[in-house]
Amino acid sequence: MSTRVSAEKLEAFCLQALEQAGVSASHAKIVADVLVTTDTWGVFTHGTKLLRDYIKRVRAGGLRVDAEPHVVASGPAWSIVDGESCLGHVTSTFAMLDAIERAKKSGIAYVGVRNSCHFGAAGYYAWLAAKAGLIGISMANDIPSVAAAGSRRCVTGSNPIAYAVPVGSGDPILLDIAISTVAGGKVYAAYQRGEPIPDNWIIDSEGCPSTDSSLYPASAALAPMANHKGYGIALLIESLSGLLTGASVTWQVGSWIWGDATKPTNHGAAFIAIDIASIMPPAEFEARVTHLANEIHEAPTADGVERVLLPGEREWNLRRKALAEGIDLPSDVVGKLAGLATDLGLQADWLNS
Repeated sequence: MSTRVSAEKLEAFCLQALEQAGVSASHAKIVADVLVTTDTWGVFTHGTKLLRDYIKRVRAGGLRVDAEPHVVASGPAWSIVDGESCLGHVTSTFAMLDAIERAKKSGIAYVGVRNSCHFGAAGYYAWLAAKAGLIGISMANDIPSVAAAGSRRCVTGSNPIAYAVPVGSGDPILLDIAISTVAGGKVYAAYQRGEPIPDNWIIDSEGCPSTDSSLYPASAALAPMANHKGYGIALLIESLSGLLTGASVTWQVGSWIWGDATKPTNHGAAFIAIDIASIMPPAEFEARVTHLANEIHEAPTADGVERVLLPGEREWNLRRKALAEGIDLPSDVVGKLAGLATDLGLQADWLNS
């Protein structure tokens, strides 16, 4: 059974929990906004459900509360950011904002990140660029959890990638995907809710498809999206997020959930911003992207389909509803937040309703 809570109350709870764990008010505000925004999009696997695990790592010392991300090398259109093992949301926000400012001067900018951690939903950072009128791309690496075409074990991380394209006064086009068929969090969530999974989500230790979610991650790997295509994209993300930044790669990346919580994970990430105004007049781009959106919306549809949606359209509609009526948190999310409240001795009336 879901629990409805306003975005304001959920954010206040996150802020209270983070600050009680020793996170500064400024860092807590960033993390809370990333997580609650993600929940308003209906992406509950990457929202406030993860807060308890982040705070466990903070309290153990693997995530630092006494450091700030900073630029360690740079040029006019690029920089490398050292996250100093801060919360990944803080470092990633810092990095994308840096990419935006450099792109406004140079037209396009790349910012790579090292010494980071899990950063939640990649789409949030791409959206930061779109809100500023730029095209944004964000990505990160992770410890392997996804098989390669033909392998019997994990080879790459689920390595998310997202992009956002501004559409004038409308909602940005926004796509946020893992290179696996589904994110590992969806397998966990299905297992926790006792729900079956499709046979194309994971492969067992023999390299065969399985519907047994209990096998993951100890005895199974996520299946790569579109087989060799997802695997190939994963290596691109690994190159930009890990190889080029000096972060750990593949099996050298620490597991932020299962690994030693006292140690940094050294995740890598990469952010790209493209300044539309440097390339063409924004009004011209807006007219072109609006024409594209209208063309897609007018495409003939299959039976039972009202219209073809742009990437992100479903999420923006969910966000508007969530902000107006409250967020319907699934039971597994509520359970994690209730556990966090117990850990920290916090009270929230909506958790007990």
